[in-house]
Amino acid sequence: MTETMLLEARYDVVVIGGGPAGLAGAVALGRSLRTVLVADAGRPRNAPAAHAHNYLGREGVPPQELLADGRAEARGYGVQVHEGTVTAAVRTDDGFTVTLADGTTTRARRLLVTSGLRDVLPDVPGLAQRWGRDVLHCPFCHGWEVRGQRLVVLGTGPMAAHQAGLFRQLSDDVTLLLHGDVDEPPVEVLAGLTARGVRVLRGRAVALEVTDDAVTGLRLEDGGLVPARAVVVATGLDAISSLPSGLDLEPTELVVAGTVLGRHLAVDATGATAVAGVWAAGNVANPMAQVVVAAAAGLTAGAAVNADLVAEDTRHAVDDLRRTAEWDEVFGETQRFSGNVNDGLVQEVAGLAPGTALDLGCGEGGDVVWLAQQGWTVTGVDVSPVALERAAAAARAAGVAVTLTRTDLASSFPTGSFDLVSMQFLHSREEVSPGPALLRRAASVVAPGGLLLVVGHEGEPDFVDAHGHPVDHEVPTLPTLAEVRDPLERPGWEVLKAESWSHDHAFPDGSHGHRGNFTVLVRRS
Repeated sequence: MTETMLLEARYDVVVIGGGPAGLAGAVALGRSLRTVLVADAGRPRNAPAAHAHNYLGREGVPPQELLADGRAEARGYGVQVHEGTVTAAVRTDDGFTVTLADGTTTRARRLLVTSGLRDVLPDVPGLAQRWGRDVLHCPFCHGWEVRGQRLVVLGTGPMAAHQAGLFRQLSDDVTLLLHGDVDEPPVEVLAGLTARGVRVLRGRAVALEVTDDAVTGLRLEDGGLVPARAVVVATGLDAISSLPSGLDLEPTELVVAGTVLGRHLAVDATGATAVAGVWAAGNVANPMAQVVVAAAAGLTAGAAVNADLVAEDTRHAVDDLRRTAEWDEVFGETQRFSGNVNDGLVQEVAGLAPGTALDLGCGEGGDVVWLAQQGWTVTGVDVSPVALERAAAAARAAGVAVTLTRTDLASSFPTGSFDLVSMQFLHSREEVSPGPALLRRAASVVAPGGLLLVVGHEGEPDFVDAHGHPVDHEVPTLPTLAEVRDPLERPGWEVLKAESWSHDHAFPDGSHGHRGNFTVLVRRS
């Protein structure tokens, strides 16, 4: 079984990119017992280099070794690592739907984007093949390794003189080659370079010369050769092309000393982007960050994401207690509702071969008991302990075994895979229900070939008193047939039934009327 097949239906956090920033954030989240998926292709920015530097305690570690060790540490805290990239991430009403390159989809409450960047090299043949070995860009990353050698800085932009000054600290044999039509540095900058012994030449480089697997210089358009044992370049910094589609993240120009070096994502001190629920860390947010800085930013963002989830979990817990009390009061207002099975369930399920069933909002257990009597292995969930106690008593009286779990469907959802998922008149007092989020979650636990059955009241109620005058019984306006059916009409699903019907409803005060209803039955391929 491949790792792709093991992806959960929903994670607390999906980390997009698994370099030092992504793995550091994932470890922080895993240590806080969050469910985390890291999606990464295993091609870090520094992969061409033999060693990573300035990482305290891991000086000189090979980049792929650091990556492997980071993955092992993350897995040790329960983090899943998926070999692949995220191609799209789309906001939903309860988080994000994430699509991977292999077509697999999953969901996340939050996203941490650590997709890094791509270095765009000057268009000179031979540079790309030696990148990270003796074609370099950063004196802090690679300068020690070429100290005292003959160095040429290929000047393709305003930052070239700055690079030449930094590498002059490491060698007294430095040449700045002003490539093609690039502007000359200001007079005072040239004077400073000259004073420190940096040679300044002009010419167009057309090839990197290599002999016996070692750089020997830059070949010029006029045939001349500028000797070098290593070549320093300024790369374009592309942090945007690797971003998944669908997030509407706005790139920001990276400006250093008045020069645009590339584009990146703007974030605050915690790594939060302008898109709610999305954080970013590492080179995608800070293209100048070295490995240790990227890892630190990932840790900071991971901690911030966890704090944001804690705040949301707290809000859910408060709402959960309130909803529990409200529904316990509803069920406590009477000794018992009818306790009978819903006709819509019997009509659609009677005669089917029994399997596993999930009843959402099972109430006092009429449906779960009937399903168990037909041979189904049934799980029923409800927010009210009073209702669940009555359901358990009904199952004992009927001599059947059922599983009953208290679950607030507004903030959590059962896991597993079921041949039948049933929602019978599952309506909340607070919000339109069943809404798209609940339908999507219900569909996610339907087994291949299984059924999702939704029966409920429809639209706006219409009641009158004994004299024919309208009466408002404070019954909420509920979703229409189309609002329930449409989210379920998607690839991989077959709509078997979608119809409206009505029934008469009478209240103790003598008022009465018609209540619209719907039945939607879909099968998963």
